[in-house]
Amino acid sequence: MENSKSKIIKEIAQELDCGNNCYYNSKTDEIIAIPNFSNFPDEDEFRECFKADLKAVQKNKTHLIKIEVLESFESFKIMEQFIEQIDDVVFKTKLKTILENKNPFKNFKNSIDTSGFRQDWFDFKKLELEKIVETQLNRKNPAHNIV
Repeated sequence: MENSKSKIIKEIAQELDCGNNCYYNSKTDEIIAIPNFSNFPDEDEFRECFKADLKAVQKNKTHLIKIEVLESFESFKIMEQFIEQIDDVVFKTKLKTILENKNPFKNFKNSIDTSGFRQDWFDFKKLELEKIVETQLNRKNPAHNIV
């Protein structure tokens, strides 16, 4: 059976992968997931859609740890790390070239999706996100950078 901390880490990592910022309540183990604000052009509509969640974040901010969606450079680093552990030299070279050219995220995704490494990529990325979440939960205190 999965322990509570491991389950929380996995859930937060999954939310981050979906583009949601997470607020973890260290007292209740509750997770509030809110899409990254920058993805919404209409601030009023965003605030209305997530009114209850935003209110809960404000109400409980002293007990919350905010974990944000990865920056592009962080996601890029995960792709680089994945490439380094691939044994197939031809595919490894192809992916390295993709990262050096235009539209690396889109082209990396397209190449992975049509390869035999698709599931390996998802498993690798999931583990890396979980490591990041665990590190942040271990070093952050509640009430840092809330909303």
